[in-house]
Amino acid sequence: MKKIVAFAGSTSTTSINKQLVTFVASKLNNVEVQILDLNDFELPLYSETVEKGMEYPENAEKFNSLLDASDAFVVSLAEHNGSYTAGFKNLFDWVSRKEQKVFRNKPLLLMATSPGGRGGASVLASAQATFPHMGAQVVGTFSLPKFYDVFKDGAITDKELLEELNSQVAEFEKSL
Repeated sequence: MKKIVAFAGSTSTTSINKQLVTFVASKLNNVEVQILDLNDFELPLYSETVEKGMEYPENAEKFNSLLDASDAFVVSLAEHNGSYTAGFKNLFDWVSRKEQKVFRNKPLLLMATSPGGRGGASVLASAQATFPHMGAQVVGTFSLPKFYDVFKDGAITDKELLEELNSQVAEFEKSL
């Protein structure tokens, strides 16, 4: 059985991106999904100076091991000021020091959501531009705008958005 690692690029305990990842994980068939919480991988703020003065952090090693053991990824990125959250970027930087191809040349379903009408479009565009250089085979993307209007009781309520998501999930499953 294929193993999928899913996570939100957020450390918020009420992350709407984690809610979206969890919803998508429930739609995947015939796979084992492990949903990660970035709060379980606390790390010092990355810098070359810090890196030179310490061993590779245990939590970065744990995250890397989970990525190694996975066959594919589902990621939903939170957007802070048009970019990645600090928690995600820090983890991403640490992980890339051990394995530059963070996503191991494996399939990735890339998503974002936000309360606003752009649905995390800026962070999604940034990830689409950079993640392939970091070993991601982006096989699908999905943006969910106006989260609080279209996501109720753990599911997407907007028919058109749900159809779009289902299409992206189907493409992702074909890549497994």
